[in-house]
Amino acid sequence: MPPTDSTPRLPSQDATPHWLIPFAASLSEPCQHALPHLDAEGRLPNLRALASRLSVVARSDGDEYALSMPHERVLAAALGWPVGPDTDGRLPWAHWWAAQDGLHLDADACWALLSPGHWLMGREHLTLLDPNALGLDAATSQALLEALRPLFEEDGWQLRWGAPTRWYASHPLLDGLPTASLDRVVGRNPDLWLSADAANNTAKNTASKATSNATRTLRRLQAEVQMSLYQHPLNDRREAEGRDTVNSFWVSGCGRLPSGGLPAWPAGLTLCDDLRAGLLCDDMPVWVDAWQHLDATVLAHLVQRLEAGQPLRLTLCGERHAVTLGTGTPDGGGFMGTLKRSLKRPLQALRPRRAAPLPSAILAPL
Repeated sequence: MPPTDSTPRLPSQDATPHWLIPFAASLSEPCQHALPHLDAEGRLPNLRALASRLSVVARSDGDEYALSMPHERVLAAALGWPVGPDTDGRLPWAHWWAAQDGLHLDADACWALLSPGHWLMGREHLTLLDPNALGLDAATSQALLEALRPLFEEDGWQLRWGAPTRWYASHPLLDGLPTASLDRVVGRNPDLWLSADAANNTAKNTASKATSNATRTLRRLQAEVQMSLYQHPLNDRREAEGRDTVNSFWVSGCGRLPSGGLPAWPAGLTLCDDLRAGLLCDDMPVWVDAWQHLDATVLAHLVQRLEAGQPLRLTLCGERHAVTLGTGTPDGGGFMGTLKRSLKRPLQALRPRRAAPLPSAILAPL
C-alpha cells in the first residue's frame, strides 16, 4: 500500500544540520519485545533529553506495506525528488547508487538495482536474507553476474556491475514499474511483493497488463536464475564453507530521473545507518547495542549543540513513519541573527523542560 498521508510534511530543504536515523524501530515481534529494554535507567539518556526539548517539525506517515521505506522518502525529499503516493516504489535509486559506484547510466533508459541475495526456503514461506550479510567479494560477485549475463541478454536486458551487492539492469518493461525497496523486503517473505496482483494492489494502481507482464517476467527470471546458480562452482564452495549461497536477486529503484539529473548530497545531512543490520536480521542484542552507541556518540553531540543554542533536526524513521524533531526555523545571519541567538539562549535556560519520555514511547509509534 502507498503512504496513507497524500501530502506528507517532510523536512524543509534549508541549511539546518540534519541527522537521519533509519531503522529506529519496527513492528516485528522481536523488536516490540526489545523496546522496553531501551527504557533501562541511563541506557539512552540523550535520546530522552532531545525528545523532551525538541518539537515535531515534520513527519511522513505511511504503513508497513508501502514500497518505499520512510527514510527513503525523507532522503528523496532532501534530494529534491517528488515524494507522494504516485512515486511510492518509483524513486530512482538505481541511478543514484550507480553514481556512488562511479557508473554512468543512460538517463533515457529505465534502470533497476539488481541485488544478488539468498532466499531462505522455509517450511511455509521464503525469507530474503540481507545481501550485505553474505560477505560477497568483488571477484565472486562479478563471476556470478557473468554466469547470468546470457540468461538476461537473450531477453533484451542490459547488465552492469557496480559493487558486490549492487548490480544494475535495464529493460523497457521496467518503465513505470513500482518495486519494493530492498530494505522493505529483507528478513520478510518476498512473495508478498512478488505476485502480479500483490504488486498492483500494494502500489494502489489500477491493475495493468504491462505491470502484470513485467512482474511475471521477473518471477520467471528469478526461477531461471535459481536453476542457473544451483550447484554453480562458486556456490558449491560457499556451501562447503558453511556460508549462504547466492540463489536469486531482488529488483528495486526503477524510477526515472527527474529533469536536472542527479542532485548532490544535501548540505548538512548526515545519515546514520548503525541500526540497520541488527534490525533487519532481528538480532536485538546487536540492535540495542547499536542504539546505545548512537546515543553515546551522535545524540550526545546533538545535545551539546542544543545546549549551545545551535539549530538542528533529527529524523527518526521506523517501518511506517518518519518523525523529524527540531529547534524550528534557524534565525537569520548577520548582526540581528547573532543578537537574537544571544537573547534566546538565556530564555531557553529559564523555560521549563518537558518530562523526558521513555525511549519505547518515542520509538514504538514509528
